[in-house]
Amino acid sequence: MTGIGGFAMLLYIHLVTELTHLRKAMQSHPSLGSFLSGTPPSEMVLDLDNLVIIYNRVPKTGSTSFIGLAYDLCARNKFNVLHINTTKNVPTLSLTDQVRFVYNVSNWLEKKPGIYHGHIAYLDFDRFGVSQQPLYINIIRKPLDRLVSYYYFIRYGDDLRPYLIRKKMGDKMTLDECVAIEHPDCSLNHIWIQVPFFCGHHSECWVPGSTWALEQAKYNLVHKYFLVGVTEEIQDFVALLEYSLPRFFRGALHLYNTGSKSHLRKTVKKIMPSEETVAKLQSTRVMRLEEEFYNFALNHFHYLRKKTLYDTEDGGLIQDRGRNFGYEKIKPRKKREFVT
Repeated sequence: MTGIGGFAMLLYIHLVTELTHLRKAMQSHPSLGSFLSGTPPSEMVLDLDNLVIIYNRVPKTGSTSFIGLAYDLCARNKFNVLHINTTKNVPTLSLTDQVRFVYNVSNWLEKKPGIYHGHIAYLDFDRFGVSQQPLYINIIRKPLDRLVSYYYFIRYGDDLRPYLIRKKMGDKMTLDECVAIEHPDCSLNHIWIQVPFFCGHHSECWVPGSTWALEQAKYNLVHKYFLVGVTEEIQDFVALLEYSLPRFFRGALHLYNTGSKSHLRKTVKKIMPSEETVAKLQSTRVMRLEEEFYNFALNHFHYLRKKTLYDTEDGGLIQDRGRNFGYEKIKPRKKREFVT
């Protein structure tokens, strides 16, 4: 009997120990707890206080001006803003850095809720088995306008930091001259930007003129991004974010309209290209695919704008259309409770 009793005691201690370890694992890994309870991770409650937004900003699309709104609002609305700084501004990460980044974003609880922003290509968190996905947002621009802005920005800078020395400062070659002699500063690599930023970290994304990359970028825009706006209609982009994500963007539209520092920065000097230069650029496959992607994004943005917002009759305000759905035929109904 003594031997049996001792064995039972050891078994009891083992079970208690295992249950303690399991309880701790469930607390530190909510997805495990939801799995064991029969609730798939995809059905977990949307927790806005632990939400992460990633703004993988495309260069020269108004991103600095837009993120200024987030910095102005973060203290008031109680969220964090973090800049992603990659070595030499390379937009793709190594495989090990991808793991590090996904781990940091997912587990840095002290910085939730938060907005991460930087010139980084789209990274699919699904590949890493993350249960709560970040929300991706972005802004894109007419490809020709973006190229002109970039070309003269690296030569003349902008009105935000006019005294900062740019890498091409002093080079007065115009874009017309650059295109005429096929200089590297206006090569196809400087045009093929918005498609690969949305396509992601696959090698094919960065092959200029890749049809596969274009289709992948379109797929990601529709299925992986919460909202993608356009530089030319940034006010509507801000309005959509404020009405749909007030936890972060409450007050953004008023802040944008008041003419504060959050407004668009401007390149100090730009010379618009000649018709001949425009025609030469638009004859390239790369520019045609970039324009196709921009128009695809623009149509989708206009669709969301029409479904979500309306302008007041005097044209002075942008308003949310409000809720247009409800619930009915809810069963099973709860039985009446009788008090005796």
